[in-house]
Amino acid sequence: MLKKILSERQARHLVTAWSCEARADQLPPDREWNTWLFLGGRGAGKTRAGAEWVAGHVRTGRAVRVALIAATHSEARAIMIEGQSGLLSVSEGAEYEPSLRRVTWPGSGAVATVLSADEPDSLRGHQFEFAWGDEFAKWPDAGAALDMIRMGLRLGDHPQLMITTTPRPLKSLIELAAAPDTIRTHATTFDNASNLPANFLQSLKAQYGGTRLGRQELDGEIIEDAERAWWRRDMIDRSRAKEAPSCDRVVVAVDPPASRGGGCGIVAVGQLGDQAYVLGDYSKDHMGPSDWAGRAADAYLDFEATCLIAEANQGGDMVENTLRSLNRNMKVKKVHAAKSKMARAEPVAALYEQGRVHHVGHFAQLEDQMCQYDGTGPSPDRYDALVWALTELFLGKPAAQPKARFA
Repeated sequence: MLKKILSERQARHLVTAWSCEARADQLPPDREWNTWLFLGGRGAGKTRAGAEWVAGHVRTGRAVRVALIAATHSEARAIMIEGQSGLLSVSEGAEYEPSLRRVTWPGSGAVATVLSADEPDSLRGHQFEFAWGDEFAKWPDAGAALDMIRMGLRLGDHPQLMITTTPRPLKSLIELAAAPDTIRTHATTFDNASNLPANFLQSLKAQYGGTRLGRQELDGEIIEDAERAWWRRDMIDRSRAKEAPSCDRVVVAVDPPASRGGGCGIVAVGQLGDQAYVLGDYSKDHMGPSDWAGRAADAYLDFEATCLIAEANQGGDMVENTLRSLNRNMKVKKVHAAKSKMARAEPVAALYEQGRVHHVGHFAQLEDQMCQYDGTGPSPDRYDALVWALTELFLGKPAAQPKARFA
């Protein structure tokens, strides 16, 4: 009977329509909103929801000018546009023009402009009816980029913004979630189990289930600063710098992985008088010795460091030899941890409280570790490297070790 009433094309569209396939959390809220914030774990179907939202507006003729914003242009292309769940896979007739950084629909005249959040000022001058921003928590200066996007949403009867992201406890994200004109939906990685390999889900649940990292990355929760952590995000934010001065001394600190293929912390810090500048985070997960040593050597050269500090509690000679194999002239100083991570970090946190340490830009993963590590959970490699660097620059003498004024 259905075939007699509907054409073949209409019937096929009905069967495959996104509104029939999507979960409720992937569909636009059914009440009035200006911003739709979709928080979700890794692989929860956020990208598909964003792409379908844009494609739906184009298909119905409501959208003529759209913004697509990611942390970088390359991420917008790889995930939002050409990804398996991206715009080209869900929108019939869409054409991507990389040189012009736009997606067009020749049939309707709609245009989606691809923008990068790493340069908020580059968002000035554009205007749109709709905007989709992906992985907001990865944007280098999310608050400034969000301000520019909102000012560009000035076309049509009811401009709207959709944000899809796995959350981090960023001030700008917390404020966005609490805004009265924001509607929030939420999904976990496991809500999308029908589209993910069973062994992948089992492995993640076994490794991260119940942990703070798991709650953030899999359950899509905003996990705010740990109560017993030494750092608070506002402490870091109030001394943040846009650029670094010419420093008197720069050191690169390395916290080598405890096991082959583990994560390695590599952080560069500069000193000018009694002020410190966190210049770069070269850390990376899952690296062999030649990989992490190469990244450390690159940081040493990039910042013209005077010394490389390497924790040597496990295989100190191996650590030094691995580093020197890449740069024979590199000055390497081995340090040994005699206290717990929290005890070593306390006087370093006091330097931040005094306003003497400035992060040059944003280092999201490093700052997550700083504000969430409370002595439990996985070893914080970036955090450790930062502590070693600042200890070398400022806290060599016991008398110089200030105590933090908070517990």
